[in-house]
Amino acid sequence: MRLPLRQSLAMMAAALWWGSLTGLGFVVVPLLFKHLGNPATAGAMAAKLFTAQTWLSVACAMSMLLAFNKKDDPTLAPYAATAMKFIVAGLLLALLVEFGVAPRIVSVRAEGGNLRLWHGLGSAMYFGQWLCAGFTLWRLARRSRSFPPPA
Repeated sequence: MRLPLRQSLAMMAAALWWGSLTGLGFVVVPLLFKHLGNPATAGAMAAKLFTAQTWLSVACAMSMLLAFNKKDDPTLAPYAATAMKFIVAGLLLALLVEFGVAPRIVSVRAEGGNLRLWHGLGSAMYFGQWLCAGFTLWRLARRSRSFPPPA
């Protein structure tokens, strides 16, 4: 059973998106705070990594949206419609964290304020993005198992 190239690339993008979110958020950043010793240094490095992750998320989401933009493929339609909702939600969460929450965290650190609130909100939104990416990957993997063989 061979998948069409468009669907294979979308699956790879979904796997990269979810895997990079998992690796960064649940492995790399906690290790930074554990081993760098100074929370300010670890936080600055984590911020740079999260920015890179945002742009990787944007690239993966956009490639999947382009792959599913084929409206004349009836076999793809039910899977694409569901997946696209989660792709767009994950993309919006990534951009909101980068351009809405991250600048607040930086300004709170400089001026004082409620760092716990903004950090918690950013963490919740990152987790929401992780869930969206995971659901997208799960949905595409499920789709690939049920793909009809070529006639």
